[in-house]
Amino acid sequence: MAELKEADAAQLHQEDVDIKRGGGAGAPSVGDKAADHTVQTEAAAADNDSKPSTTTTERHVSIQTKLEGLEVLVDLNGAGRKSCPLCPEEKFKACYSHKLRRHLQNLHWKVYVEFEGQRMCICHLPCRNLKPSLSGDQASGRHVAHYHCVVCSVTIARKTDMISHLKRHVNKGETEASYCGSTDVPFEEPAPSGQAYEIMKELGTNVQLLPNHTTPQKSDTYFNRKMKTNRQLVFCSLAVLAEERNPLECLDAFGATGIMGLQWAKHLRNAVKVTITDISDTCIKMIKENCELNHIRVDGGPRGSRGPRGPDGVSGEAEGAPIATVEVVKMDANVTMHMWPFDYIHLDPFGTAVNYLDAAFRNVRNLGIISVTSTDTGSLYSKSPNVTLRHYGCHIVRTEYYRELAARMVVATMARAAARCNKGIEVLLAVALEHFVLVVVRVLRGPTQADETAKRLRKLVHCQWCEERVFLKLGNMVDETLPCNCHGSLPGKTAVQLGPLWSGPLFNTGFLRRMLSAAVQHSMDDIQTLVKNLICESDCTTLKSLVHGTSALTNQVECGVVIKTLQSGGESGAAEPSVKRKSGDELGNVVKKMKSDGSLDHPPFYYSIHRHSIRGMNMPKLNKFLQYLTEAGFRVSRTHFDPTGVRTDATLEQFKAVLTKYSVPTYTNATATQTSVSTEKIA
Repeated sequence: MAELKEADAAQLHQEDVDIKRGGGAGAPSVGDKAADHTVQTEAAAADNDSKPSTTTTERHVSIQTKLEGLEVLVDLNGAGRKSCPLCPEEKFKACYSHKLRRHLQNLHWKVYVEFEGQRMCICHLPCRNLKPSLSGDQASGRHVAHYHCVVCSVTIARKTDMISHLKRHVNKGETEASYCGSTDVPFEEPAPSGQAYEIMKELGTNVQLLPNHTTPQKSDTYFNRKMKTNRQLVFCSLAVLAEERNPLECLDAFGATGIMGLQWAKHLRNAVKVTITDISDTCIKMIKENCELNHIRVDGGPRGSRGPRGPDGVSGEAEGAPIATVEVVKMDANVTMHMWPFDYIHLDPFGTAVNYLDAAFRNVRNLGIISVTSTDTGSLYSKSPNVTLRHYGCHIVRTEYYRELAARMVVATMARAAARCNKGIEVLLAVALEHFVLVVVRVLRGPTQADETAKRLRKLVHCQWCEERVFLKLGNMVDETLPCNCHGSLPGKTAVQLGPLWSGPLFNTGFLRRMLSAAVQHSMDDIQTLVKNLICESDCTTLKSLVHGTSALTNQVECGVVIKTLQSGGESGAAEPSVKRKSGDELGNVVKKMKSDGSLDHPPFYYSIHRHSIRGMNMPKLNKFLQYLTEAGFRVSRTHFDPTGVRTDATLEQFKAVLTKYSVPTYTNATATQTSVSTEKIA
């Protein structure tokens, strides 16, 4: 062994002498040094790595899995000065082992970029072209620190740019294995993009997701985990309709992964007949695979070519049959809704849903429900007014109540689409959160209902100074102005007309209470608090006891429709219909009663307590302020649209008066302290 070490030392000494003679500079060149380190890296990787050599030979020296991988490149245990394997000689001179170890850890390893277990450390070797100097001379420039991509070996200077570059590889389905040619990478399922599936479980339903499900290509499927609240609210609304009548023909018009339709079929079973449609071949394939994953039978034939399914929804299968049946159709959503009628339709496209409303209202059955999820928050929340005018036909500005403004704008668009089909709507639920707006309406057939719906579309007068607002009454003449005095005390025009918007209520208390019962029944704890807040907001009250009342499960009258819930003890027979339509006289009386009784509707819009706070005054706590408004004789409640918002029938002037009355000056204690100190000094 001693003889071998002496022979290796003699060989290395001879190589150094040859380099000095050839270069004439007394030190190896930077390019030779980089090549030398590459050879050392390959040798070290061959000894320490268990992966095939075809994978390691293509990696750069700066790509390692552990910090020890960098330390292996240099013998830190040996004596003498050592050079950094990732820095040229002129940037970092040779030093002792303890200093070189700190250098590798603090400069190169600390700022790595990780991708699938591989860490790309920053490299200072001359792998890139010289950066030109200010004079434009490239010879007098300097080398730029950079990263080497583990997938395509490209060099990128900034860490953030490298992270974005790797995300583009993931979106395209490109990984390290696809470039290195390794064939022994274990895949559980062959995905369309060549990647492994990810199994995700929500509400007892398993779905397969691609790794790029958050930012897919046009040919891949999309899944948003943040929309869990939206999916549960839609499920509860369908469960309430299933209590009224069954079986229901329901449609998930934009399937993607199919999770929403699968949840309907898996939990509601025989009460629903689910149809999932999508235009993408990849989505259709994934929906069918997710059906098999959840033991749900797929009806893949054309919808019109088969007979109606039996009441059990399984068409006479033997024992061990799937728990439910789902029909998967590759077809455009508009075509599907034009061809077949449905009792429940859910629209959740990417962006706005205005292009699908006409087809939805054309063929939905009487007393059916349409739920629409809009995710184009840029146009709904007044960030793109030109897009808002183009899609929704409404003129809006940014206000303190912009979320409720967005919800009323979507309802107004749905009301116009229903009126074109001689149908009216009743709003059951309108929710506007950070990233979506959900509106659930019941469809009422007939020109009378269409006329009543159209009368609720009105213009809104909004003061841009104090943000007071009021709906204009029907007619061409403006017979009243804003209750504020901003137009008289300030120069110029302070008010603008917004809309047309929906001026009716946004909630139905009876429907929300049954949604709460469905949420409790199916163990949806995430939305129970939200639904309780919606019930209080619908009644415009702060009393939580009204949420769980004896009237929560009684018969409800909604726009002339008597709705009976199914009895738990099996008292209601199958032959007795659960939904009855009233006669024409009774229907007219109910509509007139609802029209004349304005106290049943909650007040439109809300005020933000922070927006109207008084400078130099400490506001009361929000719950205390609600109590003060109630004691003053106003209807009041909190709102889900804004955590600091207060929904009340008081005007802005009355709202500010109560707020001023119970606000305390901020500097009262400080002024009293200063006064006492000055008095002591004088004494």
